[in-house]
Amino acid sequence: MSPQWSELLFLASPMLCLKGPGIAILVLSWIITLYTLWQMVEMHEIIPGKRLDRYHELGQVAFGEKLGLWIVVPQQLTVEVSTCIVYMVTGGKSLKKFQESAVPNSKPIRTTYFILIFGSCHFILSLLPNLNSISGVSLAAAFMSLSYSMIAWIASLKKGIYQENVDYSYRDKTTSGSVLNFFSAMGDVAFAFAGHNVVLEIQATIPSTPEQPSKKPMWKGVKVAYFIVALSYFPVALVGYFIFGNSVDGNILITLEKPNWLIALANLLVVFHVIGGYQIYAMSVFDMIETYLVKQKKFRPSTPLRIAVRFTYVVITMFIGMAIPFFGGLLGFFGGLALSPTSYFLPCIIWLVLVKPRRFSISWLMNWTFVVLGVVLMMLAATGGLYTLIASYKTYKFFS
Repeated sequence: MSPQWSELLFLASPMLCLKGPGIAILVLSWIITLYTLWQMVEMHEIIPGKRLDRYHELGQVAFGEKLGLWIVVPQQLTVEVSTCIVYMVTGGKSLKKFQESAVPNSKPIRTTYFILIFGSCHFILSLLPNLNSISGVSLAAAFMSLSYSMIAWIASLKKGIYQENVDYSYRDKTTSGSVLNFFSAMGDVAFAFAGHNVVLEIQATIPSTPEQPSKKPMWKGVKVAYFIVALSYFPVALVGYFIFGNSVDGNILITLEKPNWLIALANLLVVFHVIGGYQIYAMSVFDMIETYLVKQKKFRPSTPLRIAVRFTYVVITMFIGMAIPFFGGLLGFFGGLALSPTSYFLPCIIWLVLVKPRRFSISWLMNWTFVVLGVVLMMLAATGGLYTLIASYKTYKFFS
């Protein structure tokens, strides 16, 4: 597996309505996004002799130079920036849980302080030059992801199957609230499969020759990564909901309390994982901003320019994470608004434009079906996530 593939292994929150429809969406999302990832890997060198190393380059080939940029870049930036914000919140909350588990009787500390601590390390890591330079961090993050996921569902089982007062009903007692929460949970699932936004950048780091094109080792890496994704997500979601019902937190490690040392370790692993994940998504943003400033605004490439761009980005994502650390709402809203297009149906549209499968063939029917499902998911999940954000806002004090 390519060492940079840890960005796929983020611990998604268990679906709060994980009954028949929830399980179906979880499995269907895994299948659809694996298929669209295969499409992107295949299209990396769809033009003989040229490698499409960026998502927007693929969009430009499909839709034209200007239109391709306007279609892909805003969505890709939204995905990458929102993912970095969510990772800031996740890292800070996991640090807080680590401190509470390791020192049970300690004085409570604001979550914003932990986000500030977590974000501080990125001022140093952001100065690394490119994706290749963080391959070691990424490999470690992948291992930690699988480790804390296993700790989460095994510790849940250890807690006991027959818990008192476990409620499997919907959290919101109104029909409209229950429906909107379910839509938000769909966005949570969409957020879990976000590797499409950097897959071409990752494939660009793999050598390619006519005899051994990059798509062969890349596809092997994708399959291994998605197998690990299944091992990470499915047991956590299924076991977490079964044990705790609708009282489970967006991050199940926040719900678990004992044994203290194990929960502390698991949360520390989460912290190290999202450090690597943040950098993978941030590197793509750095590349876009610095390329724009140098080519369009005629800035001179320099160390001060790199420091200014990257430190500013870290500060902005950290500030937003400190201001609105609504983990569940952020996942649902951004999962629907940005990750659904780039992971579920935009690759299908590009495939239809570039590959041109025969009308009413299996490939043609599959792609159009996934386009429709992806658009529906985008609209419903974004609506549900926005509802969750509004509901959280009513009971939350900023920078608490």
